[in-house]
Amino acid sequence: MIDERAPGLVLHSPGGARFHFDPGTLCLELLPTGGPGPYARYEVLHRPADLVEWLGQSRLGLPPGAVRISDAQLTAVRALRDALWRLTAARARGATVPSDAATDPASGAADYAVLNRAAARPPLAPQIAPDGTATAPLPGDGDQLASTVARDAIALFTGPHADRIRECGADDCQLLFVDTSRPGRRRWCSMERCGNRHKVRALRARREQNDA
Repeated sequence: MIDERAPGLVLHSPGGARFHFDPGTLCLELLPTGGPGPYARYEVLHRPADLVEWLGQSRLGLPPGAVRISDAQLTAVRALRDALWRLTAARARGATVPSDAATDPASGAADYAVLNRAAARPPLAPQIAPDGTATAPLPGDGDQLASTVARDAIALFTGPHADRIRECGADDCQLLFVDTSRPGRRRWCSMERCGNRHKVRALRARREQNDA
């Protein structure tokens, strides 16, 4: 059973099964909404309302109305997400710039420029309720949201877990996450999905070997 309160997102596999995916940090929660190149077919941020819906599902957990997003700001958040896809995938493969930067150095610099421009703006301001719990910020906008995500990404890329950014170990899964576990041995986007599929395949292989 999926714990809807746990950090992370509830995603759907191509077959329609629901599974919990915790990428470990806010900025990586934005990546499953779509992306550049082959990931464009998974695009779900078509309207500002779609980004507002994602906000409620993300670890920010912001209710409708907490952030007002214009069409131009939605476009900017999507551009930030695409840059993050390339930069994060490069980090997962042990590089600091995307693979195409070897032939076009400007491409890697452009992605970092997108990240830095977004981070330069004021972020969403956290608020605390009289009972001491976190509450939704005063109405913010899409630029502040982009700044919050970009600052989180910069903290990830320059922090102690920068070398723990990984791609799911399944051959047919490209989800990216940061391994924040103490042993640092996380392999799968989700044990419910790819981890369990790996165990099933390994068990089947052992049975076939024993029957041979």
